[in-house]
Amino acid sequence: MPDWSSAAQSFVLAFSALFSIVNPIGAALVFSQVTADRTHDERVLLARRIGVYAAAMMLGALWLGAYVLEFFGVTLAALRIAGGLVVATRAWSLLMAPETIEARKQEQAGDAPLQADAAFFPLTMPFTTGPGTISVAIALGANRPPGGIGTILPFFAGVSAAALAVAATVWLAYSSADRLTGLLGEARARVVSRLAAFLMLCVGTQIALGGVIDVLRPLLAGR
Repeated sequence: MPDWSSAAQSFVLAFSALFSIVNPIGAALVFSQVTADRTHDERVLLARRIGVYAAAMMLGALWLGAYVLEFFGVTLAALRIAGGLVVATRAWSLLMAPETIEARKQEQAGDAPLQADAAFFPLTMPFTTGPGTISVAIALGANRPPGGIGTILPFFAGVSAAALAVAATVWLAYSSADRLTGLLGEARARVVSRLAAFLMLCVGTQIALGGVIDVLRPLLAGR
């Protein structure tokens, strides 16, 4: 029987990591700027499409990314260590230099007003769910617990629900970008981003630690 109590833990772990890297609140402020020449209805439509595309990107990376890498001979322990380091490094960048990340996202989304349908490129990929988000999702998928369907199913249910929740947050934040801009402003949005980045740093460390434990377990058991 599946242990559904573990699904909540998987949800919290995945949501904190994905929310931190996507940063819907901070991204909404940029979204408001780069789509300023569009009507409110057009921005709402764009936000809905971006939310759907972002969900598809994150779910695909969560479900298939680790299996694809394993197909090429990368072990699960190596995936966890490398993925955890990627998450932690990205979190450190967000924590110490959020202005640099914001400037890069602004540049990535800069061509959006020039395109008739910019929902997927550049507003979803790479602006909302770029390589960093995909790397984090793959790392989370690689962190799946050992065992059969009773442990795998609750894990993927939890992380999938987290991806959908983050995508829904993107949809709501982008749809309400104008109100968020007036309510938060850049300073408060940066505070929220830094808090989320610290949580993400802890998540990355935990994922990498799990990989190290996987490597050391047979060595310690043989002593």
